[in-house]
Amino acid sequence: MPRFSLPGFESVSPSRRDALPSTDRRAVSVVVARAGSALLAALLVLFVVAAPVAAQGEWPQLLGPSGDGHAPATRTATEFGETQNVVWKTEIHGKGWSSPVIWRNQIWMGTADEDGKRFWGVCVDRETGAVVHDRLLFEEAEPKFCHDMNSYASPTPVIEEGFVYLHFGVYGTACLRTDDGTVVWTRRDLPCDHFRGPGSSPTLWNDLLILHYDGFDYQYAIALDKRTGATVWRNDREIDYGTDNGDVMKAYNTPTVIRVDGRDLLISATSKACLALDPATGTEVWRLRYPEFSSTGRPFLAGDLLYVNSGFGTAQLFAVRPDGSGDITDSHVVWQVGKGIGSKPSQIAVDGRIYSIHDQGVLTMLDAATGEEQWRKRLDGELFSSSPIYAGGYLYFCSHEGPVTVVRPGAEPEIVSVNRFDDGFMATPAVAGESLFLRSRKALYRIDP
Repeated sequence: MPRFSLPGFESVSPSRRDALPSTDRRAVSVVVARAGSALLAALLVLFVVAAPVAAQGEWPQLLGPSGDGHAPATRTATEFGETQNVVWKTEIHGKGWSSPVIWRNQIWMGTADEDGKRFWGVCVDRETGAVVHDRLLFEEAEPKFCHDMNSYASPTPVIEEGFVYLHFGVYGTACLRTDDGTVVWTRRDLPCDHFRGPGSSPTLWNDLLILHYDGFDYQYAIALDKRTGATVWRNDREIDYGTDNGDVMKAYNTPTVIRVDGRDLLISATSKACLALDPATGTEVWRLRYPEFSSTGRPFLAGDLLYVNSGFGTAQLFAVRPDGSGDITDSHVVWQVGKGIGSKPSQIAVDGRIYSIHDQGVLTMLDAATGEEQWRKRLDGELFSSSPIYAGGYLYFCSHEGPVTVVRPGAEPEIVSVNRFDDGFMATPAVAGESLFLRSRKALYRIDP
């Protein structure tokens, strides 16, 4: 049986002692050498309490540490709202569906003018909600059309120790230092007509920043040196789209790296196909074909299977064995389902079950091994674009209109609460420690239990 795992980010934070800065670890070592047991216990508690926020877990990319919507948190709020359990609320200017990413005490996200003429990276203090950096990164005199359901700042950044990478599709990509917000490098020379606005978020693998540009005119995956921004490889899509209509060639998916049999694979879903590439070179390993286009939901690994959402018009969800080569469409598909699968939100797996929120608000639960439907229910809210997350033993679903539904997963899922806000949600939530971070159309909230 092949062995599968997710590289790059750990799902569980390191021990709190190991998360201390090296100077604090040395201080603890001195205490161990010199203190008696009672004093030692007291001082160790002091150091643990004083540990940096990083010890409580980060949310470094779209859909969290493993890119599958799972948070390591064991306790999160289930009852909250516009005025309930809100630690702080910070207005975010402009229009952006970028989800927040979190590292230590910083929360970063992108935003832009509604007309797409200016683009910013915004950093908020995790503890206070104060805006730390509000960096104007790019200006565009004549931006191309963006659909009202989208924004010019929909791609979610990716963050690591010392650096954050903000991406606005063809309008620009920037690497910033997180300590002072200074720009390290930018790229604005990568062609793509998104046709409906940008949507694909970046991912990090080793020393590479990997991006998708799937537009009306050009379609390719590209890897940049994360320290310099220089191109390392580019893979131009060689896909039979069945048409010369570029609207069918565009896509909004985010690359994902998984590990299969000791080898890393870059899962690069797009219109009409999902490709597995060697992340070091961009060389194709296998492909899965499907008839749909404008793929959006991020692929994810659960157990031994990779789950791939095919996009629009009517989305299908494929469960695939990811250990093949060449065209695996007829050989490695375990099951495929076309009923109840949302086109925009990603799906999520919990305890052998797949939860899929349709764009129109119907939540469906499938058996992860067979694809058999086991349960369905309409949630509060008319439209859903945000992807669900799993934290503290609960699933969270954010709607366009404002209701956020909390569901306890299981053989008979339970609606735990429906929480109301003054504005709706397009961005996917983030989690750090026991805190939920929800970005509405106009503000960022921190919610604590």
